[in-house]
Amino acid sequence: MASLTPAAERSDYVPDVLGDDFEQLTLVPAAAEDYEGPVVSTLVRKRAPAHTTRAVLYVHGFNDYFFQRELATEYNTHGFHFYALDLRKYGRSIRPHQRPNNVRNLSEYFQDLDAALAQMRAEGNTTLVLTGHSTGGLITALYTGQRKEQGGLAALVLNSPFLEMNQPWLLRRVGTPLMAQLGAWWPDLKLPGTLPPVYGRSLHKNFHGEWDYDLDWKPNQVFALNAGWLNAIRAGHAQVRRGLGIAVPVLVLFSTRSYQRGQREDLHRTDAVLNVEHIRALSPRLGIHVTAHALEGAIHDVFLSRKAVRAEAYRVLFDWLGKALPKDTHQEEPN
Repeated sequence: MASLTPAAERSDYVPDVLGDDFEQLTLVPAAAEDYEGPVVSTLVRKRAPAHTTRAVLYVHGFNDYFFQRELATEYNTHGFHFYALDLRKYGRSIRPHQRPNNVRNLSEYFQDLDAALAQMRAEGNTTLVLTGHSTGGLITALYTGQRKEQGGLAALVLNSPFLEMNQPWLLRRVGTPLMAQLGAWWPDLKLPGTLPPVYGRSLHKNFHGEWDYDLDWKPNQVFALNAGWLNAIRAGHAQVRRGLGIAVPVLVLFSTRSYQRGQREDLHRTDAVLNVEHIRALSPRLGIHVTAHALEGAIHDVFLSRKAVRAEAYRVLFDWLGKALPKDTHQEEPN
């Protein structure tokens, strides 16, 4: 078993819903309340079998939470303690008085990330990798770009980051900005329509996929959107277009193709949520050292793709980390 600092051994982790060696810890941010009341986030960890000072923090996407056991195991096998964060109002962190995913500025999540990374450092981790999927990719990119003064992050890994709305040009340029402006004045205004359930059904084992997860926390028919959320996302996208100037190495993984409606089999080989050309075009604006890698046959969450594709994704990821990170002189072989 990996050794941890005394502070980590005394902390209030409890067994997580994923079982096995997963544990969870409730984190309270510096500002413990927002416009809906008290807020918390939830840190999940799975420790590597050998001593290491390397650790990764994973942040999920929209309509999502952390459930990817295989991802955690892969990081453990490659010498990283694995941590995942269910952000406020998502998954393990949703409370009865809250509307799922309700946010008015993406910087609200920065305190959740601050608390998680501080806990990881208190546990003796010194080489920290931040990684995010989809909306989590947008949030972690903004965070890394704006928290330069704190330092401490060694690399950023983005899995199909949500860098632009996947909409027709006219809606993206006219309709969506108008709805987002409403969010500045009436953030709780519910928006018409929602995202189709086809992507969720392609993932869950009860439908057309291979994965098991809590459909209350990650429903096929996604949680309703509100104007405040849209306004926050639009503001984040604008920052990306201006350039984030991230100084640490950045790896962006995404599919080679986006899903075309009606091609059901392609749901298992393409990104059914985002336009991959947006990711390709906007990735260079993230930072100084950006590696963008498109994976043939990948879906929106690259690490939920079919087995051969995610095996290639893991190969690319850990080869890149091996070059991007300083050598871990504290790592030992498993007992």
